[in-house]
Parts: sequence; C-alpha cells; structure tokens
Amino acid sequence: MLWCRFESDGHARYGVVEGETIAVVDGDPFSQARPTGAKLPLASVKLLVPVIPPTFYAIGSNYRNHVIARSRVKGFKEPKFYDRPRVGYRANSALIASGEAIVKPADSGPRFEYEGELVAVIGKRCRNVTPAEASACIFGWTIGNDVTERDWQMNDPTNLRGKNADTFKPMGPTIATGIDPRDMTTTVRLNGATVHRFPTGDMLFSAGEVISDISRTNTLSPGDVVWLGTDELPKPIKPGDTVEVEISGIGTLRNRVVAEQVVAER
Repeated sequence: MLWCRFESDGHARYGVVEGETIAVVDGDPFSQARPTGAKLPLASVKLLVPVIPPTFYAIGSNYRNHVIARSRVKGFKEPKFYDRPRVGYRANSALIASGEAIVKPADSGPRFEYEGELVAVIGKRCRNVTPAEASACIFGWTIGNDVTERDWQMNDPTNLRGKNADTFKPMGPTIATGIDPRDMTTTVRLNGATVHRFPTGDMLFSAGEVISDISRTNTLSPGDVVWLGTDELPKPIKPGDTVEVEISGIGTLRNRVVAEQVVAER
C-alpha cells in the first residue's frame, strides 16, 4: 500500500494511492484512518512531505562502500567501521517534498552533495526494544535525500548548517507498507543519468538494529522517521541539476537544484 499526504483546499490530508487516483481518508495512517469514499486524480493534487515527524533521526556510515570512499576522500589510510550505529538528529525545517526545489545557499561551496537514503517510518511507540521488536514497530518506508554541504559539515560538528539548512532534506513521495529492504534497489540519477545503483538492504546496521539502539535511551513515537544512510560516493550538485532517488516499491523522489536569490541591501 502507498500512503501519501497531499494538499486539498488549503489543508493537509492523507490518502492511499491507487494507480492514478488517491482514495482520501479522514485521520492519518498512524491512528484511525477512515475511508471517506472520495477519490481524487493524483495529477490534480500537490503531494506534501509524507509525514511531519515528531522526531527526525538519521544514521551515518551505514554502507561499507560509502565508509571506504569517504575515508579516502578525507585522506585516512584505513576506513573506520563503528561497532554501533552513529545516530544524530535532523531539522524538520529542512524538509521539502518531492518536486520542490533544493536551494543551494549563496555562500556554499562546490562540495554540495546529495545522499539517497531509505527512510523507516515508525508506526508504534517503542522503548528499549530488541531489533526484532523494533522491526515490528516500523509502519512503512519512504525516501530521503540527505543533502550536505561538505565544507560546512567539516567545520560544524553539530551539522546545524552542513545538513540542516532549509531545503536540505527532500523526503517522499509516498510511504510504502508491506515491503522489505532486502528486496529493494536504490537508484540515484543526476540529470537523467544513473550515477549509483545498490542493494538498499545491504546495510552495516539494519533498520531494526538502528531503531533498537535508539530505543535504549529514546522513546520513538508514531510518525518518527529514521534515515538509514547512503552507499557509494555522492557527486557534487549545482543549480540547474535534477536529482532523482528511486527505491523499488516506493517510487521516485525528484528535486531540482536552484541558486539562492540574495536580495541586495539598500
């Protein structure tokens, strides 16, 4: 099943994508979603970020090839693999929907990069759970693009600017249920050309393991999202580029990069 969140008459609503239509529901998929019987053409609505998370988690260094490649870029002789997930936070203010523009800040450098990621969407409250129990708390899956300004990231240990600036977190277009990361493939395209393709489930730490680790100290709630890292070495992006992250069974997250328009002071 593919859940979406969309704008209708100035309000955010949830629905289920059925081919080229949306079956509209009252409520949300995490509580008591009730069919209304109404259907809308998918092409007639604006899709929104599929969930506004109460808490927005993200893990880094979760794919072997990515760890090795990033270590080489940094000049390290040996890649460092961690013995437990390295989880941080992201800002809801950075979220944008599929189809909206990634804004490259005027003072950002050339190392402005995408990171195509699988995102777990939590469906049940969980605290201090095992990996198996954590997996059972996942409602579904969506797609994220963890846009990063590498020079800012290098000089900002909190990632406030490097990963959390406005528009740096495209997410969507839908939440897919009833699928397994082990059956998924992630494909990243830059201006229509495929630049990466990798098995989505080939993670160092599975979604269940990551969520279990978080739950040792933090309670996860319905609607929370956990971004699960990227593979391979991302390429720089610039204004005019279009980035597409496709994950089989979910769909394609598509965003164009634009330059920040700076208004001159008078």
